[in-house]
Amino acid sequence: METEISYGLLTLLPPVIVIGVALYTKLNFESLMLGAWIAFIMSQGFFGSIPALLDSCQTAVSENAWMYIVLALVGSLITLLSASKGTFGFAKFLQKYAKSEKKTLMFGWVLGLLIFIDDYLNVLTVSACTKEVSDRQRTPREMLAYVLDSTGAPVCILVPLSTWAVFYGNVFAQQESLAELGDGAYLYLHSIPFAFYGFTAVILVPLVILGVVPKIGAMKKAYKRVDETGMVYSELSAKLNKDELSVDEPLPDGKIIDFMLPMAVVVGVAIWKDDLLTALVIGICVAGILYIPRKVMKPKEFCEVFTQGLTTMLPMIAICMASQVVKMSMDSINLPTYVVNAVLPFVNPDTLAAITFVVVALLAFVTGSSWGVPVVCVPIIVPLAVASGAPIFLVLGAIASAAAFGSHACFYTDVTIMSSQVTKINNMEHVLTQLPYAIIAGLAAVVLYLVFGFVL
Repeated sequence: METEISYGLLTLLPPVIVIGVALYTKLNFESLMLGAWIAFIMSQGFFGSIPALLDSCQTAVSENAWMYIVLALVGSLITLLSASKGTFGFAKFLQKYAKSEKKTLMFGWVLGLLIFIDDYLNVLTVSACTKEVSDRQRTPREMLAYVLDSTGAPVCILVPLSTWAVFYGNVFAQQESLAELGDGAYLYLHSIPFAFYGFTAVILVPLVILGVVPKIGAMKKAYKRVDETGMVYSELSAKLNKDELSVDEPLPDGKIIDFMLPMAVVVGVAIWKDDLLTALVIGICVAGILYIPRKVMKPKEFCEVFTQGLTTMLPMIAICMASQVVKMSMDSINLPTYVVNAVLPFVNPDTLAAITFVVVALLAFVTGSSWGVPVVCVPIIVPLAVASGAPIFLVLGAIASAAAFGSHACFYTDVTIMSSQVTKINNMEHVLTQLPYAIIAGLAAVVLYLVFGFVL
């Protein structure tokens, strides 16, 4: 489906349509599919665009089945934990120690730092532990979603044991010009100190929680809404919370073991097996063994709740599928290659890392592909960095950092959607409240890349 035809500035039209329509309508799936269709019209012609779009949908489903199953099982686990009232038991326990909004959010931030093995596992665990308490402390759901999302990809790029480290180590190792420096693990390990966006995004979170950095933009409006109405979510998100307890209601009684044991099994197996899907399956089985004999749930009720949980994630799965279709459509018009080739002639060794971060970050943001874009960009950027004498580990750190920015800031990446889904708020509301802080962290990273580019 890929072509070498250059569309010039028209290459930028589909991503502009996606972002513009999404911001105007607050509709994720529809804006993504419209942008993808426009891109396929450009590359395949009008009559070829529909088959291309349908083929891409089929490819997205077949190639990302693991991710979709994981997302569905996450929904089931969360619903089971809630139905067992185990989340309420843990919430009552947490309330004894986290007696203020700041303490609860800081607990979530620290927990997010500790669960670095996988960004999905990170978001699932922190949300399950903090949501009920933060609701009763009148914390806007948008703020909780920001904390969840900011301890996902930004944390995962800073540790050599995460799924991100494995992926980027392999990508770096495939570059012949880096073969003399070491294997993929060595390359990634030495790029971590220069993954500046990971550091700036993670450090910014407690500063926002503690009020050192003020609430701005849409986040400020969210706090104003809570002050005026007491609602921790907006009217737009109300339809997602029909079955939620009122924050004025006392927490129901629940056994903390009904929360802790299944969650501990999921986290432990995920770390042991390095496979979140296996961990979720085992965790749900443990929940059944724990709940049914004790009559916390009847077998029929357990199965019904399990199925209900699967369906809660269908909107997220649809958006994730559409984001993959968008990525394929952007590849069909060579968006990443066009942007990189348009910018690179204007850089030098001192500014290469900063320009790399900006370009890859924008591409990851536009395409929603924090892993696909680097695969295209690395073979172009790395040889240029080696040939020009630019600090190679600084450039590698910029690539990984930029991908983390895309995962963190883009409104249709999987972790961003998951953060809004588990907090039950409209995805665009989450993005618009989070984006100013992501931009602040991104600008700080650009400054650091410029400084280190001239110093090293």
